[in-house]
Formats: sequence, structure tokens, C-alpha cells
Amino acid sequence: MGVEVRVVTTKKETKQFMEFANILYQDEPNYIPPIFSDEMKSADPKYNLNLKYCDAILLLAYKEGKIVGRLRGVVNHKYNDKNNLKHLRFNHFDVIDDFEVTKALFNRLIEWGKEKGMEEINGPIGFNDLDKQGLLIEGFDLEGMFITYYNFPYHMKHLEKLGFVKDVDWVEYRVKVPTEINPRITKISNRLLEKSGFKIQEIPTKKQLKPYLYKIFDIYNEAFAPLHGVVELTKGQIDQYVNQYLPIINLDFLSIIVDKEDNVVAFGLLGPSLNEAMRKIKGRLFPFGFITLLRSLKRTKVLDMYLVAVKPDVQGLGLNSILMNDITNNAIKNHITYAETGPELEDNDKITSFWKNYNADLVRRRRCFIRKI
Repeated sequence: MGVEVRVVTTKKETKQFMEFANILYQDEPNYIPPIFSDEMKSADPKYNLNLKYCDAILLLAYKEGKIVGRLRGVVNHKYNDKNNLKHLRFNHFDVIDDFEVTKALFNRLIEWGKEKGMEEINGPIGFNDLDKQGLLIEGFDLEGMFITYYNFPYHMKHLEKLGFVKDVDWVEYRVKVPTEINPRITKISNRLLEKSGFKIQEIPTKKQLKPYLYKIFDIYNEAFAPLHGVVELTKGQIDQYVNQYLPIINLDFLSIIVDKEDNVVAFGLLGPSLNEAMRKIKGRLFPFGFITLLRSLKRTKVLDMYLVAVKPDVQGLGLNSILMNDITNNAIKNHITYAETGPELEDNDKITSFWKNYNADLVRRRRCFIRKI
């Protein structure tokens, strides 16, 4: 019996689409389930504000009546218009090890993309840069991160067989936290702050944090604008992210540098790893999963690095080093063992070269693929 590909049209099918990865990787210890409610919201225009300027399609593949693969397609008109491109994006690429399933899914997606006037297809890449992106091509033997995809090695072979080639790679590092504060580095950081006129902003409570989060996302929009796949966040999206991040932020692992007028010029945001909690609750926050999640924020010895950015006009003044020294000192006080970086573009030397100053290992590599359609 052949492969049948169906467009997802009902809530039941959407649930099956979002659940498929949990079924496919259920015996894989390095797979970390996503928050299921967030996955569902990503397909709902009421919650996913990207859908105001993006078209999207969800596809499920069936064989002998059983779901054997999934694939989401996205046309980000805002990004395409900005860069004069006709790109069809794909993500949520999960299939059994059967090339015919992959071929059928992509044939149907490309058909849809052609109807939209697209000329190239690339991915895995999300609606914007804060979504998961990149197919795992190295580091299968290590536990993934909550903010990244997991996939099997054969996924890359399937894509290459379809004619996909490398577009860009992202790399991820595991950074060991030292056991003691280095007074020399702290002294240098303080001297840099004094010389530049900036200061590390102390934020005692989350109530006082909220206004700074809006400033942080303004810096994100400015600093990340030139990077691959990035689309400027709208005010509505920033509102959503502020409310999403605020409950889980540990102030010990957020460092903000401001100028004399209290304008944010740089920030570093890390968070306690959610991996252990997400495995326990299998991505379900309700009815009681959120309790396990909140407890894990206080117990983990591993940090995930979410975002680090410096305002473009003050880059090169050592603010990255000041941020990381501040966060490192707090990590030592909290008995953190190591931190995992999120995906970083391999040619973003401003970030990747920074880890040469630390006890850091490159542990994973992800790839965005591309081909003509």
C-alpha cells in the first residue's frame, strides 16, 4: 500500500500532528518533548501572531491507515518581501525511516508552495528566529535542549536524497562553569564598566523586571536583524513573549547592562534547564505538570542559554564579557555545573569565538537545507 498525504483541517488532526514526534521518539532518551499546549497554539491564528503575515500548512502522511510522518510548510511573506526572496519554509519534519514517506510529504508541500509562487524551499526553520530551527546532524548521542528539535540521523539522508544541500549551519556549545569566581576577570569587567559609563542593572523583583523585558526585545530586534531567517517582532508578539518568559525567568541568570539614561544596551538571558521536567510531564502542563516544571527551576544544575545581544552601536566594547562574567558568578553561587548554548550561526564569529575563553566543547550541529522547487 502506498503513502497517502492529507492536509490537516480539524482540531483532532492538529492534535495528532503535534503528538506524532512524541510517538516517534518515545524510546529515544535524548528527545525532549515540547510543551504540547504551545505546539497547539502555534497552529491557531488567535495565538500565533506570525499567521497575520505568514501562510502555513500542516501535512500528515499515512500508510496502511497509520500516521507515519508529518511536515509543516510556512510562507513568511514579511521575510520574503524584506529580502526579495520566494522561499517556502518547512519545519516539524518527522518521519519513520521510509524515504517514500519523506518524498510524498515534500512533493505535496512543494505543490502547495508552487501555488503560492515560491521558487525555493528551505528548513527546518520556523516562523521567526525564536522558533526551533535546524536539523540535527551531529550530536545524536547527547540529550537535546528544550528549545531545539531532535531527529534521527536518517532524516538528513532523506533530505539529501531529495536534492537538498546546506544553506547554513548552527552550532551549540556546552560550557563548563568554573568552581570559583575569578577575581581578575571581575576586576577587568568592573574596569570596562567604569570606562564605558555603563552599569549592570540590579532588578530585585519580577514586577520591576517587566519594563526591562520590553527594552530587551527592542535590542533583540536591532541586534538580530542581519542574521539568517530573522523577522522583526511586532509589538503584539513582544507582548506575548514578555508574558511567556516572565514566570520562568530566574533573576540570577539574567544580566542587563544599561547606559546613564537607563537605556538597555546589552543583555544575557539564561534559564534553568527544563529537560528533566519536560520528560516527566511529557510536555503536558495541565492539570499538574506546571508544578513539576516550577520545581525543576529551583533544582537543576544545568543552564540553557536563550538569548545574548548587544546593541550594534556599542558592540566591540567588551559588553559580552561583562554579561558572561556576571552570569558566571551567579552560576557559581547557585552551584551550576554547566551551561548549554542555543543554536548559534557557525559564521557568527562575534559569538562563537567568545567560547574560546571558556572551557567549552562544541557538542551539536544543526543544518538548514535548501533546494530549488
